[in-house]
Amino acid sequence: MAASGDLSAAVPCVTLNSGHAMPALGFGTGSSSPPADLPATIARAVRLGYRHLDTAAMYGTEGAVGAAVAEAVRAGAVASRGDLFVTTKLSLLDAHPGRVVPALRESLARLGLDYVDLFLIHWPLRLVKKEDDAGAGVVSRVVPFDMEGVWRGMEECHRLGLARSIGVSNFSAAKMSRLLVLAAVPPAVNQVEMNAGWRQEKVREACGASGVVVTAYSPLGAYGAIWGSDAVMKSGVLHDVAARTGKTIAQVALRWLYEQGVCLVARSFNEERMKQNMEIFDWELSEEDKQMIAGMPQRRACRGEYFLSPDGPYKSLHDLWDGEI
Repeated sequence: MAASGDLSAAVPCVTLNSGHAMPALGFGTGSSSPPADLPATIARAVRLGYRHLDTAAMYGTEGAVGAAVAEAVRAGAVASRGDLFVTTKLSLLDAHPGRVVPALRESLARLGLDYVDLFLIHWPLRLVKKEDDAGAGVVSRVVPFDMEGVWRGMEECHRLGLARSIGVSNFSAAKMSRLLVLAAVPPAVNQVEMNAGWRQEKVREACGASGVVVTAYSPLGAYGAIWGSDAVMKSGVLHDVAARTGKTIAQVALRWLYEQGVCLVARSFNEERMKQNMEIFDWELSEEDKQMIAGMPQRRACRGEYFLSPDGPYKSLHDLWDGEI
């Protein structure tokens, strides 16, 4: 029986090319300042009806997600772990052929799970830690990324049953095309920055033609210590649409994404906003609304300048995003 106030039935699912169903709305856990009671906050999200939990080795929240999953099962918010869809991502430090399977096993240990529903390559690059040239300490450097070798490791995770579906994140349309040529097991998902202020037409076209589901992160623009954008939440267009429809700006932005045929991962640790973010599936934007939103200026917020270096594989933003910038 669904918990009181459970909106899970309202969230549709998409069927991935692996044959598994993924809820179209996920609960994000990446944050530069997560609440002290993050496991309880995630468990509250499950009680509200979230069934897709998104984490990553790089976020440092896998333990909190695992604790929340255990609590949700113990408290009866879900009947079993199988009622939840858990996504995690490969650390940039582990984006090396020999490290993929061990890295996922380490993530599973932190999560307290036997498998994840979706395992993603977090970025198409590899970091290594080295002594600074001046001897000032350890620094991370971007080194060449072995796309085929790392993907073979992802496929091994799938073969071993450690990940029911595998995919990527932050892959340009060009990188997706290269991966699809070499993949024996095709990626199920490409999770990318996408919102009304950055529509990702090229990536969506490349993924759609190959049956790869696009999932939008930072659907509301996001704010962080390194990057962020107010193009969504301070948009005059979205403000006007929200006023006319009686919805919040966030609800309009999330509904717009859903109507583009993509899935999305939204993050809020405020219970009322968590609930509002789920209330986007029983109404539609008008043609006028959609035309107004289509005219919004476009700018990528998560540009990745920190991955550029004159002696690394990505010397410019054009290199990193293959011109999709």
